[in-house]
Order: sequence, then structure tokens, then C-alpha cells
Amino acid sequence: MVRAFSHYICIDWSGAKGEHHKSIAMAVADAAGGPPVLIQRERGWSRHEVLEVLRDELPRDSFVGVDLGVSLPFADCGRFFPGFADSPQDAEELWALVDRVCLADEHLSAGSFVTHPELGEYFHHGTRKGEHFGCDGAAHKNGRLRVAEHEQAAFGLRPTSNFKLVGASQVGKSSLTGMRVLHRLRDHLSVWPVDPLPQTGPVIAEIYTSIAALAAGRTAATAKIKTREELDAALVALGSPPLGRSGTIDDHSSDALLTAAWMRANAHRPELWSPKGMTRQVARTEGWTFGVP
Repeated sequence: MVRAFSHYICIDWSGAKGEHHKSIAMAVADAAGGPPVLIQRERGWSRHEVLEVLRDELPRDSFVGVDLGVSLPFADCGRFFPGFADSPQDAEELWALVDRVCLADEHLSAGSFVTHPELGEYFHHGTRKGEHFGCDGAAHKNGRLRVAEHEQAAFGLRPTSNFKLVGASQVGKSSLTGMRVLHRLRDHLSVWPVDPLPQTGPVIAEIYTSIAALAAGRTAATAKIKTREELDAALVALGSPPLGRSGTIDDHSSDALLTAAWMRANAHRPELWSPKGMTRQVARTEGWTFGVP
């Protein structure tokens, strides 16, 4: 049986430059019921503030979903960075490398990683594709994909490689900044599935907010919700009480609110913690997206 959680927290993340970001949104769904609640900061969240909440303020039985990639492709080439002498052996080592290379970058940003003279050659950044952007013919048209991202595509989602740092759909910058946070949380909570699901203590996992939208009857093309009326309809479709408000809402907030409700409704499902394609090697190197079977 899957363990019970008391709080389901979704964080819509951002890899943008600067300190405070309106595009970072945090929502909480209480296991006791009620509509999800948006947790806000007047100037917008900073990545350091989110880190402090995750490190110091989480209820003990929290399940946290963060909308970013917890790792980079590994299985397709047998390494994160083929040809790079110090290529990490697993996700934990990758997080440490990203944080170490970017130590001087302000606000937990990760610009130094993608401009590194060697590591930058693995990314599509700005107008340039690095020399090692692909992998022996195994590259997706948008770059290398993890095993979970191939499964995302089969599930009806639209994954983009974390090595691709251009375009509206890219999540690579968010993922790299998130890896700095994961490294700094290493002694404070478990990161599923890099860590097996523990019986106690807070757990953080990668999520893809469009999964909640699909579960609520929307499509990948209409996953972004811009009105509170649409959000309430989607919440009700997931079995959650509505917010009961009208007017516009930014899609970062609606993503977080809807996904927190989805997590509460689905975290009890054993199959979501044991996806078919997730071997232990894949889990410790590439991670997985919670909700992709």
C-alpha cells in the first residue's frame, strides 16, 4: 500500500533570470479536503524562498511536485555528457556538479553551466547548437530525451529535451536551476525516484502539470487555463471542491492549483510509483515524471 500524505504541494517553477518571479507559483491541497490554496509572495517567489520552505517549513508528511526535470538524459548514450571526462554517474552527482559550476551565479540561476567551455557544447543555447547536442543518431528532433520523456510522448504529452534551452516549451533552464535546489535539499527530504519512496518524511517528485489538465478532460493544446471559471470546472472534474471565484487567472497559478488537486486525488495509486519503464538504473540516473505510467 502507498503511504498516506497530509499535504499535496505543487510548485510551478522558473529558470528565468532575476531574484523574484511571478512565474513561480505554489499551491497546497490538504488531505482533509477543501479546494487547493495558492500560497503567494507580494513580489513573487524567489528560488531561495522556495528552498527555505522546502528545507525548513514542510509538514512532515508532505508530497511536493515540482514542474521541472530532475535530471538529464543518460540511458540513450550511457552518460550524461559523452566525451566529458568528469561526467556524473547518477542524478545526485549531476546536481552537485551543476551547483558547483554555478556557485557564483546569483539567485540560484544556472547560466554558468550552459556557457561552460565544455559542458555548454551539449546544449542548444541561444542561436547555437553545441557540438554534442545529439547522441549517435539517437537524438530527438528537439534533442535527447530521457526514458520518462519518451513515455510522456506516448501518453499524449509534448516533451522537450532538457538540453534544449530555446523556445516557449523548453524547461531546461528551469531544470538546471531546480537541480541546484535539489542538491541543497539532499539531507532534508527524499527525491523520488532517485530515492525510493520512504515510509516517513517529506517527498519531492518531478511533475508535468499538463497531466492534471488531461485528467480533467482538457487536451495538450488546451492545457493552460486562463479563467477561474475554467479552473473550477477542471477542479470539479478531478473531484475537488471549486474555488468559487470568477475572472482571469495566470496559467502558472492555475497549473499549480489544478496539479495540487490532481496529486491529492492520485497519489494513492500504486502503479504511479512503479512505472513500467522505470528500472532502478533509470530511476537513479534520469529520474521519472510522477503520473506517467
